[in-house]
Amino acid sequence: MSEVLAHTLFALSDTNRLQMVELLKAEPLSVGEIAARLGLQQPQTSKHLKVLLEAGIVRMEPVANRRIYHLRTEPFQDIHRWSQSLEQQMVDRMTRLETYLEQQSVNREE
Repeated sequence: MSEVLAHTLFALSDTNRLQMVELLKAEPLSVGEIAARLGLQQPQTSKHLKVLLEAGIVRMEPVANRRIYHLRTEPFQDIHRWSQSLEQQMVDRMTRLETYLEQQSVNREE
């Protein structure tokens, strides 16, 4: 697992940050909008957004005196590729197990 992927997964390991990602899936939002929707204090929201920003999960766009956060897709593509590799590994293991069990069955019949 790459260090970048590990950092991404760590950033997503917090419930509040996951909820922020869910909100940002629908539309870009300001810190205040995110805080209000999640019932969090603005400093707490900013702290979580900083973690997401450092992990590359969101990008921030300054608009006047507001900071608008946008969800980035690249980290989720990395997670998807990683999970697909795990899935393929499990399929390969199950295929080998199935082959082994079939061989055992044939050996017992002989």
